[in-house]
Amino acid sequence: MRLTLLTPTLDQSGAEKQLTLLACGLKDTTSWDIDVVALTRGGPYQDVLEDHGIRVTVIGKRFRCDPSAWWKLKRYLRQTSPDILHTWMFTANAYGRLAAGSNPRFKVVTSERCVDSWKAGWQLRLDRMLIKRTDRLLANSTPVADFYQQVGYPNQMISIIPNGVEKPPPRNLEHRQQLHTKWKLPEGARVVAHVGRLARQKRIDHLMWSFQQFQQLSENTYFVIAGEGPERTHLEDLAIRYTCDHLVRFVGHQPNGAALMDGVDLFWLGSNFEGMSNSLMEAMAAGVPAVVSDIPANRELVIPEITGELFPLDNRTAVAQFSDRILNNPSRYQLMSEASSKRMQTEFGIEHMVARHRELYEDLMKTGQHSVREIT
Repeated sequence: MRLTLLTPTLDQSGAEKQLTLLACGLKDTTSWDIDVVALTRGGPYQDVLEDHGIRVTVIGKRFRCDPSAWWKLKRYLRQTSPDILHTWMFTANAYGRLAAGSNPRFKVVTSERCVDSWKAGWQLRLDRMLIKRTDRLLANSTPVADFYQQVGYPNQMISIIPNGVEKPPPRNLEHRQQLHTKWKLPEGARVVAHVGRLARQKRIDHLMWSFQQFQQLSENTYFVIAGEGPERTHLEDLAIRYTCDHLVRFVGHQPNGAALMDGVDLFWLGSNFEGMSNSLMEAMAAGVPAVVSDIPANRELVIPEITGELFPLDNRTAVAQFSDRILNNPSRYQLMSEASSKRMQTEFGIEHMVARHRELYEDLMKTGQHSVREIT
């Protein structure tokens, strides 16, 4: 089988990481010919892929609507003749299906990674127009699948394969101390953290309000915010307004968010929508209990009172209350830590994600038919 994976970039973000984990996992477990195409640019994951023996081609798209990029991609697909083209995220999903044409000689799989309520009307219309050029729409969670069913994709065209998470090494106390020194934290400090883009959908401003409450309940506790985005200045101002700026650390974009978990005691996520949070999965895999917003995607990962807690979107006080009950109860904390890491290893390991993709590809090649959607 020849498989081509198409992505807008190979930047260090969640979807690109999942693509890289999938490509490398398939390379290790099959004899397939696997290549990766980046529409706009390469990035850090290009080196990872090439070091793994996977060919990477960069098309060099320069504009939102770039006919030359469409033509280069069309020519590439004609020359390489893949059996399956698997596209990732809106730009690659659009360019890939347009370049494939109305009657391609290969199967087309598109991946959607989020509940894309941000999409404008023209983007949704384009999605609907390209349904007829799609053999399978692949979602990483039930909410994403439901969203695209409402867009117009037939139920039998949609499959769900959750993200995969790497098994982390045992937590390292020496590394924890190094991180706390880097973050300028005092001896014995406890850390709640948010890792991800500083965007409005993440509702980090609500978490800041919650932290202002929580720090009054729990001494020597700090809030570490890892990531960059348009909300950073607003959040820095909020920390000052809430008089907790001396307890908040903005550490910027981190190339390896999972490596931060040695220094973290509790993970917070307040998003009003998600596909499936890689950061949350990495925290849980490292044994860090989570207090997260009660939205469908988070419910697929966090089991209340077992691996963490789910708080109502409109109840910021609950974040502080749940966090206090977890951090200040050592036996409860230990049970949640063990349950979190076990859940990620047994149900969301990379090997499961890779195997499910392999089964989907083989099913498409074998039957040539759309199979009924299954929640895996």
